[in-house]
Amino acid sequence: MVVAETSGFSGPMVCRLTGVTYRQLDYWARTSLVTPSIATAKGSGSKRAYSYRDVLEVKVIKSLLDSGLSLKRARQAVECLRQDLGGNLASSSLVLSDRGSVLARSDGELVDLLRGGQGVFNIFPLAGVLAELSSSLQRINATSERESRSA
Repeated sequence: MVVAETSGFSGPMVCRLTGVTYRQLDYWARTSLVTPSIATAKGSGSKRAYSYRDVLEVKVIKSLLDSGLSLKRARQAVECLRQDLGGNLASSSLVLSDRGSVLARSDGELVDLLRGGQGVFNIFPLAGVLAELSSSLQRINATSERESRSA
């Protein structure tokens, strides 16, 4: 069964859920792009444990990189996301401009940003990222349940 939120998600599970390689995840942890908030690695043989929020950040970064953003720009976008992570992400869009990143929580707010001449580089709706992550979790849970029943 998939690891519960209280004990966290292992590195390999994060990779399965998000599509990043273990090497990428390890690099991002070592460079503090995404650090596991439940348990960090403390020497050889220790294991990292990621929260759902950490997994979501990994999924957002992966999606940004897949859309052609550089790792530096993805880093800036995630910083913006971390500052505003309290609200409903499913109805939010990450707006990336030459000057930085902004989280628009509604279509009206998004239109106001565009009207303000921000020189928008990219608009990244977060609903798709959340839906993909939810789908991956459900698929892995279903597979785990089938495997435990047949064992």
